[in-house]
Amino acid sequence: MEWFSVRCICRFGNGTPATYEERITLWRASTYAEAVTSAEAEAKAYAADVAGEYLGLAQVYALSDEPGHGAEIFSLLRGSTLEPDAYLDAFFDTGDERQGAIESP
Repeated sequence: MEWFSVRCICRFGNGTPATYEERITLWRASTYAEAVTSAEAEAKAYAADVAGEYLGLAQVYALSDEPGHGAEIFSLLRGSTLEPDAYLDAFFDTGDERQGAIESP
């Protein structure tokens, strides 16, 4: 049995804009497929509990470290011709995220 992290995407609300949530969950499984099956079942149940919809996208990562302080739990590589600031704006900082900021000391 290995540890796997699985990222699933859910959608909430039918209005514009809708809210999308990326969740990364940890699973102990024998194979990638087993981890995804478990994560998708959990994502469907989670979405149903909060009046959302699981979108059917699951990305799995086999952890190279045992879960613990500083362990890498997910990695996704993507090629892009965008410069760093444009890349972050396009994929991670569009302005529509619901997030807070940590003040520098």
